[in-house]
Amino acid sequence: MKLQTISQVSKLYNVSTRTLRYYEEIGLINSIKTEDYAYRTYDEKSMTQLKKIIILKKLRIPLKEISEILKDDDVSVALEVFEKNLITIMDEVAALSTVGNIIHSLIDRLKKNNYLNKKLDLLTDENMLEIVNSMMLPKNNLKEDITMSELNKANESLSKLKDVRIIYLPPATVAASHYVGENPEDNAGAVLNKFILESGLCDIKPDLRHYGFNHPNPTDENSIYGYEMWVTIPDDMEVPKPLIKKKFAGGLYAAHMIAMGNFHEWQWLNEWVTNNDIYESNSLNDNGECMHGLLEEHLNYINLVKNSNTDFSKIQLDLLYPIKEK
Repeated sequence: MKLQTISQVSKLYNVSTRTLRYYEEIGLINSIKTEDYAYRTYDEKSMTQLKKIIILKKLRIPLKEISEILKDDDVSVALEVFEKNLITIMDEVAALSTVGNIIHSLIDRLKKNNYLNKKLDLLTDENMLEIVNSMMLPKNNLKEDITMSELNKANESLSKLKDVRIIYLPPATVAASHYVGENPEDNAGAVLNKFILESGLCDIKPDLRHYGFNHPNPTDENSIYGYEMWVTIPDDMEVPKPLIKKKFAGGLYAAHMIAMGNFHEWQWLNEWVTNNDIYESNSLNDNGECMHGLLEEHLNYINLVKNSNTDFSKIQLDLLYPIKEK
């Protein structure tokens, strides 16, 4: 099998190039550099490893535990991880089953009450306790053989966001760092972090916020893209070159928190906005030049920039999608 470029792998497996680089950064996969191509390529071994990662992610296994499974040939390691995650999932199943049975009982009683034309407050504590105590929770019958299509369908159902926050980002003055080329996030971040530390910004502005976005987005034809990072600064603060001082207009956003590396959840947030009854997209029509106005905010960034030993698996980001009321 010939080497595949990072853009080819991204398109083939529907995984962003940024996610692929993050997987490499934490040691899950390895890329190969060739003399005739300046960017990452992947061999058959790495592609096989990526397939395993994708399946384990769909089984809701965290990246840290995926790493443990793939780096250790001892079957007991995988067994321990699967058993621990099964307990968590079955607890969720039981909780959802309980809620479903309560709602089903309420529906039955409301129908009966309606037919008898009697008024009954089903939501009193006594009635709720009666319903809960009278329930017999069904046992979960899981099929032993599950196809990939069934796994994909289950994963799709579980991927529907239910905890999206509606937040207002205030206008702000920012210092912007921009880089186009290999590892744009790392290169843009290195310049910005140097400024933050040397200027003492953490002490000057302890409420600083850190945003980022593709600039420009990668395309099917071109995997080379850029990334721009912002840090909020006092209005009267000057910034050294190559940083640029800018004004951020702020606005209303749909926010969804992810763990570092889970950038595929952008698709989930996009579907939430598309199907929402109250809000609609307020994204920019910029052909992807600045990621349509979507932002990624590093949470708790002030501690991250101060601590060089930060565990990347513990980093959290907010995916921010500009919206407006319909």
